[in-house]
Amino acid sequence: MRIENIQLTPVAIPDKPLLNCKGVHQPYALRTIIELVCDDGTVGLGESYGSIKALTGLREAAANLVGLDPFHLHDLKKRVWNALPNGGGINAKTAVADHKLTDVVASAYEVACLDIQGKILGRPVVDLLGGPVRASVPFSAYLFYKFAAHIGEEPDDWGEVMTPAAMVGEARRFVDQYGFKSLKLKGGVLEPDVEIETMLHLRAAFPSHPLRIDPNGGWTVATAIHVARKLEGVLEYLEDPVLGMEAMAEVARSCNIPLATNMVVLEFDHLAEAVRRDAVKIVLSDHHYWGGLRASTHLAKLCEAFGMQVSMHSNSHLGITLAAMTHLAAATPNLNFACDTHYPWTDTDIIEGDPFRFADGNLEVSGKPGLGVSIDRRKLRKLADLYDSAGMIDRNDTLYMQQFDPTYERRVPRW
Repeated sequence: MRIENIQLTPVAIPDKPLLNCKGVHQPYALRTIIELVCDDGTVGLGESYGSIKALTGLREAAANLVGLDPFHLHDLKKRVWNALPNGGGINAKTAVADHKLTDVVASAYEVACLDIQGKILGRPVVDLLGGPVRASVPFSAYLFYKFAAHIGEEPDDWGEVMTPAAMVGEARRFVDQYGFKSLKLKGGVLEPDVEIETMLHLRAAFPSHPLRIDPNGGWTVATAIHVARKLEGVLEYLEDPVLGMEAMAEVARSCNIPLATNMVVLEFDHLAEAVRRDAVKIVLSDHHYWGGLRASTHLAKLCEAFGMQVSMHSNSHLGITLAAMTHLAAATPNLNFACDTHYPWTDTDIIEGDPFRFADGNLEVSGKPGLGVSIDRRKLRKLADLYDSAGMIDRNDTLYMQQFDPTYERRVPRW
């Protein structure tokens, strides 16, 4: 069996005006849908970033993968490295962290190869990762401060969320609709004392829900220590309060809340320094930039060896990514936190049938061969057409924020 053809389809997903430390989400998030077609007709699916650098990397590597045996994943990575000798990062200039292009591209194609393997063997991807340690995977509500509407549009059905009381209402909707039992707030947006008040409101409204906040490095060390001390006993962990390993270590020395990261520890060679400095206790895995599903299980084992814990990061995504995340989470024994996901903010998908449905905040692990999902061609064409008409090639939260507030400047840290 060999890969005979590769189809890459960039798509645009309607998004909400969700706020973060860099600005506000634009009307669309970008993704790339990957289809590896084998000479026997078997098709493997993947999903990755839609930024122009990621898309270009996927396209440049595609020709090198024709003829690849989808079971030969070491050969896959070698072919990707040969196709992208200059590597480099993939993120836009407004991003706060960057990821290696070779890791991103190899990961995207590895997921599709594992989907093929599962289909050939008649086994779900979770079995190829060592088998399930849990039958269902818990996910966390992902809370955002938000504007009422995009520029020139009527307010969406979530409305404006810019106060602690409004955030409790947003959280209540997530809990009532999806049953989430863990809540995460994207911070670094409002004055830190307002965000402290928001977390205290959430604790009062949801006394048994684990809480976490992630300002994406939007605070100074002094601010982070202030917030951590105010929220001691409230948070299960504090994610990326500051930028840089030394700054994280300084905060860690000054507070009792465990620190988590997906911005300081991004690659395997970052782990040793994080352990040496005692900078973080929890690493958020993300197969998109850690090199794939198998590499992410390796990350979990290394964290276990170093006495660190594992959680799971998310960005805006569709159902193929959610399926891959669920298989990975089900096969990771020391994943002891509810996974992040943006999926409830996404009102559309390209998979056949109904979108994924969270029950009591969980997703059941599919027992179908491969990832357990297939593409609805009509839905894919609709989002591909939207990509063509949207006129976007990169995400720029800062530039879009300046349409709401022309005086806005990107500052990280801001507070």
